Amino acid sequence: MTDGHKLAPSRGAIDAKLRAILSDVLGLDADRVADFDSETGLFGHLPELDSMAVAGLLTEMEDRLDIVIDDDDVDGEMLETYGGLLAFAEGKAASA
Repeated sequence: MTDGHKLAPSRGAIDAKLRAILSDVLGLDADRVADFDSETGLFGHLPELDSMAVAGLLTEMEDRLDIVIDDDDVDGEMLETYGGLLAFAEGKAASA
């Protein structure tokens, strides 16, 4: 585009990147992450995703999805399920 706007990544692209981020940051098997659905529990359900891992996860999301996550964006609901995290990432990418 010539007006300086970039196209937002597709839902599928964000989903694939988010799954890779979860696998890489949390050390989860890629096949396990591939089986996540919108109801799969994350924070409080995955022992690998503790409070220390959240910071690394959010940093990688910012880097790989080219988004900015403000401190007040982060809440338990956003991290509760894979679907919640994906919806959050999609919303951030669309507004970037």
